[in-house]
Amino acid sequence: MTLAKRIIPCLDVDNGRVVKGINFKEVKDAGDPVEFAKIYSQQGADELVFLDITASEQKRDIIKNVVRNVAKVIDIPFTVGGGIKKLEDARDILLSGADKVSINTSAIKNPELITELMSIFGKQCIVVAIDVKKNYSHTNARKIFKGNKEYKIKQNNPYWFEVMIYGGKERTGIDAIKWATKVEKLGAGEVLLTSIDADGTEEGYDLELNKIICRKLSIPVIASGGCGKPIHMVEVFQKTKVDAALAASIFHYKKSTIKSVKQFLKRNNIYVRI
Repeated sequence: MTLAKRIIPCLDVDNGRVVKGINFKEVKDAGDPVEFAKIYSQQGADELVFLDITASEQKRDIIKNVVRNVAKVIDIPFTVGGGIKKLEDARDILLSGADKVSINTSAIKNPELITELMSIFGKQCIVVAIDVKKNYSHTNARKIFKGNKEYKIKQNNPYWFEVMIYGGKERTGIDAIKWATKVEKLGAGEVLLTSIDADGTEEGYDLELNKIICRKLSIPVIASGGCGKPIHMVEVFQKTKVDAALAASIFHYKKSTIKSVKQFLKRNNIYVRI
């Protein structure tokens, strides 16, 4: 049976307001999360993701009253992330109205948390968010010697994909592909994969990153970062095996509605719920 591809608006929230930036920087106010949530639910979004983007960096709890207010106005699956460091944090968020919890920095700091949350709340409830940035600091060239001469043979890419934490501000030295396979083994039910390089550029998803990660995983992958128009969603669904496309700017700034995006996807033979 073919599963419908999901369209998921994302609310990046800072101090109770929806914000949007470029490459996780130059963040600007975009509006009220409750109003956005209500509109997106009415327009036919398949799910909603709410990320408190500064909770981990500021080492504070997520703003639960905003989560509760959003949950009241929607009737679609609701994922909430940001600052979830332990079992009790996840329980509080679920009791506030979320259907799933998303962990990112805390999963890197304490990978066993993934398994602990999965064993208590169920695999379907646990999303691991992975923020990824291309790292060019280590060239993929390898040295070979012919006689007394040294040559460099370039490998496929001049970069590798590194996991970033604390809202993309801190490097981890962890390879994103290896980390994605590890989180699946630890019990993650889904991966929310964000390209920091593509984020906010509105030039399209990182197809290479999504393609590689999808090949390695059997759990659903949500593509995030870079969507600027409906054709970008068509591309990511046609050229990779992602299960869902997450977007923000295209909806926040009324460039497209969820309904119009889904109709465009359907015309391009992408199976979606309308």
